[in-house]
Amino acid sequence: MSTDTNQMQMEGKWDQAKGRVKEAWGVLTDDDLKRSEGKFDRLVGTIKDKTGEATDSIENKLKEIFS
Repeated sequence: MSTDTNQMQMEGKWDQAKGRVKEAWGVLTDDDLKRSEGKFDRLVGTIKDKTGEATDSIENKLKEIFS
């Protein structure tokens, strides 16, 4: 899946998935999620900054959440 496809899926399911994203990465705040506003790349960057987790790992978890 391309990043564009992921972003479109994420935007469509954003409200439904915010809780699951917070469960997966407990360090995220409501403000972090609000700043991401369903933008895949921005969310990946925020998670990476807060956790130090590898981009590939983050993207894979997000794909699971949004699929």
